[in-house]
Amino acid sequence: MGFKLHNLFSRLKPLIKPIMAIALVGVLVFGHADGALAARAGGRIGGGSFRAPTRVAPSPSYRSPAGGGYYPGGGFGFPFLIPLFGFGGGFGGLFTILLFMGLANFILRTVREMGGENGGVAAADNPAVSVAKVQIGLLAEARSLQADLNRMALSADTSSSTGLTQVLQEATLSLLRHPEYWQYATAQTESTRLLSAEQKFNQLALAERSKFTGETVSNVNNRLQQAEAKTTESGDLATAEPGQYLVASVIVATQGKLNLPKVSSTQDVRQALSTLGAVSSDRLLAVEILWTPQASGETLTSDEMIAEYPELTLI
Repeated sequence: MGFKLHNLFSRLKPLIKPIMAIALVGVLVFGHADGALAARAGGRIGGGSFRAPTRVAPSPSYRSPAGGGYYPGGGFGFPFLIPLFGFGGGFGGLFTILLFMGLANFILRTVREMGGENGGVAAADNPAVSVAKVQIGLLAEARSLQADLNRMALSADTSSSTGLTQVLQEATLSLLRHPEYWQYATAQTESTRLLSAEQKFNQLALAERSKFTGETVSNVNNRLQQAEAKTTESGDLATAEPGQYLVASVIVATQGKLNLPKVSSTQDVRQALSTLGAVSSDRLLAVEILWTPQASGETLTSDEMIAEYPELTLI
């Protein structure tokens, strides 16, 4: 009997380590599942419009006098009809040829001008637009950033281009003040046209919002919404198990070209934030400032960072 047990143990021994490894992975995955499903709500500030710029209609080159003719008194009819019907002999025939040459030249010039004008109008109605995103993963010690963004969400004017520009400047400035907490970052920009820019902008914003379990503070187009913060089982967010990171995202749509560096250092992050913060109100179309966790006392764990933000680069 002892020999059989020893023989069975010898056969199972090579499988013990793989089984233990699989069990350990299962414990880690399912052990962090509750943490991943915990309240990791986000905040949101933004707004904007993707309307085409106003086009001023061209003024007429001349106004026809009362009576309807270019020539005073007779209009186009009488002087044109005489040579067409052959009155006036040779002079009438020559006049008819000159008339047709002038008329053909006028029609050709008008067609060319209309074609050029239509092309210009199309370009003016669908100008070049840049859609950009800068995202930063900060150490949990940057809790003052949460307070800054929460304060902005409650007081910012997001109904006007001027107000949105101020939001963008304050948010980028708040991030620029905490370079010692920058750990991860990414930046991207895409050139498109106005008619397709809104779709691209919404895709970026929705991708980030989908990572939140909810939006406890939101101020978009001057519609302020604030939900009651969920508490942990202990009843106090401040006593929740601490994590390690906060994530802030800045998404901007602006007219014209916007160049952001490829992020590999803190200097690249500084340049990217400064570029976004410098966008003027007359060029800014839309902006979204998103951050998570929103509630003070909450942070993201390393596993949550890896799972939700794989595009972030260590800087």
